[in-house]
Amino acid sequence: MVALGLGFLAQQAFTEPRSSLDAKVMEALLPATAADDPDRQSEARQLEEIQARRADAAIPPPPSGMAPSGDLALAEPAAGRPVPLEARVALLRQAGRPTLSARGPWQLLDGDGRVLLRGGPGESVDWSSQGSADLWLESAGGQALLVNGLPYEGRLRLLREGSGITPINHLPLERYIASVVGAEMPSSWSMEALKAQAVAARSYALAHLARPANRYWHLGDTTRWQAYRGLESVTARTREATERTNGLILSYQGGIVESLYAANSQITLEAHGHLGASMSQEGAQQLAIQGQQYNQILGHYYQGASLARLQIGGAN
Repeated sequence: MVALGLGFLAQQAFTEPRSSLDAKVMEALLPATAADDPDRQSEARQLEEIQARRADAAIPPPPSGMAPSGDLALAEPAAGRPVPLEARVALLRQAGRPTLSARGPWQLLDGDGRVLLRGGPGESVDWSSQGSADLWLESAGGQALLVNGLPYEGRLRLLREGSGITPINHLPLERYIASVVGAEMPSSWSMEALKAQAVAARSYALAHLARPANRYWHLGDTTRWQAYRGLESVTARTREATERTNGLILSYQGGIVESLYAANSQITLEAHGHLGASMSQEGAQQLAIQGQQYNQILGHYYQGASLARLQIGGAN
């Protein structure tokens, strides 16, 4: 799978290693959240305190033409409090007139939170008979929602588009990453390769949280962005890789790296060679087999970058 993007960019979301996120960037992270949903204003205020703390020893960019070296391990920042960011993923592969249901009791609400319909496990959601252009589907007790039979965590916003809908999956960022890791890389691969994939996927996602595709969603579920298949691609190992790198992203000169990657070195060269650094997933696996840790793998492919950890509150 190839995650396409705009290159090895340091998005100017973070200015200095110990500064708070700019207010305009926070608006982009969760566009119109406070205005659209008063109940979530406190969450928006909390997110204004999010910072990224970089490792003290940032690695300078290598000279032009210098071959990557596996010895360039990126220093890992100290642990911090997890950041409860939400990802909004358009299920473009399921757009149109999908069948909707849930593994548990569900309810369909309008944009004002009024319950329109309720149903039980496996019962179809008759969304097409509802007049509201803004519908939300939720399931009790964290049960999975089913879109054309495929399971997804979180909530679904159903956006009308002509006679059909585009489901928008709202879920915690770290849950999204666990799915992307499994969709982009075999979960049987080395844990260090999976951890490198988790950091690259999180950094790529955060760049798009800061610069969303449109006002309703941050990025899609296809390889135009990153492959995302909901719970279908989540395993115990992809969750472990995500948890063990919780909050870690790639940073360059204080900004977010939109970390590109592809299946192998040939594709990274053909697709991303003119854009900058890109990770070969097969190469990451080979480096892991040779005994390299995830931060060495990342240092090999993203020279000049450093690791940053998202955290809430002041850095000390």
